[in-house]
Amino acid sequence: MHRAYQPLKPTTNRYLQQRWDQTRYEEHVSKVKTARPMVDTKGIQTPAHIQLKLKKLQVWEERLATIERDNHLLSSKLADIMRSKGLVDHSNNYPEQSLNTEKRRHELLQVTRQNQVILQRISARQSEYRRQVWEEDWEKVERRRDDIARYPRGVTNQQRTKRKVKFGDSKRESLSEGSETNSNRETGPSEQSSEVGNEEHVCK
Repeated sequence: MHRAYQPLKPTTNRYLQQRWDQTRYEEHVSKVKTARPMVDTKGIQTPAHIQLKLKKLQVWEERLATIERDNHLLSSKLADIMRSKGLVDHSNNYPEQSLNTEKRRHELLQVTRQNQVILQRISARQSEYRRQVWEEDWEKVERRRDDIARYPRGVTNQQRTKRKVKFGDSKRESLSEGSETNSNRETGPSEQSSEVGNEEHVCK
């Protein structure tokens, strides 16, 4: 093996040169493994009062002490209640009563009084509308309408006649209607002229 070794520098004995180079390499590797940095890269050590948080521990202990004391008092009270055979009246048969009953009653009375005052004022108030004046105005309007109208009002209702129809005597009715039309034709001109004269007299 030492014959195949090729040192960097010329040497007389390759075997010894190989052993020396190997030893120096191992020393170098061990130094690299055990080397320490020249600059301190470690962080700052956390203070003790931040790590422990003594105030928080104190508050927690005080809270636990308060809870334990309350539990002890409650357990002692329960034990006293269990030992006593109902000496305390624990019934809750009390009538239900509102806390603001008087106030609401007072407000209701006040509202009632105000409503009564308003009702009295309304009932004592006289009407501003006069019925007599309205009736007189309406009579004037009717008179003017009758004066302006071409035909008198109410005549058509008086001229209406109620005709009774009998389906059994249809032939007689048709004959009577025929005779009536003939008589109207015979006496038509004179009666029509008289009716026209009456209408003109009414319009005047």
